Amino acid sequence: MEFQEVVRRRRMVRRYSPDPVAPAAVDRLLRNAARAPSAGFSQGWAFLVLDRPAEVERFWAAATPPERLARPDAWLTGMRTAPVVVVVLTSKTAYLDRYAEPDKGWTDRDEARWAAPYWWVDAGMASLLLLQTAVDEGLGACFFGVPPGRVDALRAEFGVPADHAPVGAVTVGHPAPAPARGSAASRPRRPAAEVVHRGRW
Repeated sequence: MEFQEVVRRRRMVRRYSPDPVAPAAVDRLLRNAARAPSAGFSQGWAFLVLDRPAEVERFWAAATPPERLARPDAWLTGMRTAPVVVVVLTSKTAYLDRYAEPDKGWTDRDEARWAAPYWWVDAGMASLLLLQTAVDEGLGACFFGVPPGRVDALRAEFGVPADHAPVGAVTVGHPAPAPARGSAASRPRRPAAEVVHRGRW
């Protein structure tokens, strides 16, 4: 697919058909995500791939507050139809370690040296590559966050190391016919003229 078409067609999909996702497509999503840029080439991201029904159910049980799981709303009901979930994680330690190496020299590992927490930024870039590759594969995808109160349960359920933090999760599957929902359905996209400032603000 031509790149501009990928960008134009990328949207958050919240309901999926029962059709399975080809393993080769999932592998391509992950290979592309791992090519995202990263500060100092730290590559501190990791991807927990859940592509079996039992694994996906365990994810929703761990990542959803029990009261919401007992009475799922339309969003949760639709999202649970996804056959694949990829949890995107980041390791701050990988970045602090990398920048303490001789060619960087930040041996004090002081986080105040960072203009922004690039371990989160870079994982976001990897997530966008997941989303764009899904479109190029003819699939749908949606990025969303794990509620803070459910992070420990997610860690315990899947053995996530303490030095890796979930940035979010991406559902992947074949989009089901459904009306547009979410904020994009009720809010217009801001035109470039409103967000681009040339020369000065």
